[in-house]
Amino acid sequence: MSDNKPTDPKPSEATPMGADGTPNDASVEEREAAQATNESEAISELAMAQAEVATLTAKVTELQDQYIRGQAEVQNARRRAEEDISKARKFAVEAFAESMLPVTDSLEAGLAIKDASIEQAREGMEATLRQLISALERNKVIAINPAPGAKFDPHQHQAISVVPSDLEANTIVTVLQKGYSIADRVLRPALVTVSAAK
Repeated sequence: MSDNKPTDPKPSEATPMGADGTPNDASVEEREAAQATNESEAISELAMAQAEVATLTAKVTELQDQYIRGQAEVQNARRRAEEDISKARKFAVEAFAESMLPVTDSLEAGLAIKDASIEQAREGMEATLRQLISALERNKVIAINPAPGAKFDPHQHQAISVVPSDLEANTIVTVLQKGYSIADRVLRPALVTVSAAK
């Protein structure tokens, strides 16, 4: 009687087992090739990620540089604006002062005449007043001198008193003192009397 013992396969014929314990039909060379492919794919993905990180880092650096330049431009613009405002305040009076110099010259010339007659003095004063009014108007300082019967405007006129009059109520009867405005802004309102309601 023959022995029916199972024969052990030769070690070279043994089926390789996978990591999970199941038989793996792939050869060692195939596994090494697959592992090498996986490693090369991982290296390739890593290289792509590193390139993307480098690109993003360069973009961040560029944006930071643009931000710093933008901030510097804003600061420079603010500084220039402050300088311009400072110069405007300092020299705004220059044009006005320059237009007042002829008025000063006329007054001094008139006072230098010791034995001027009343007519000559009056003529000189009228000429000087015209110069002064012209200088004020060149600098946009305009008189507020409403005519009698004009409607009272509280933005340009200041009523000193209300008087009985034949004029319509709230109209100007007399101007006691002219007002002045500069570039549509009231420097001083005109002092007026206003007609009372009937």
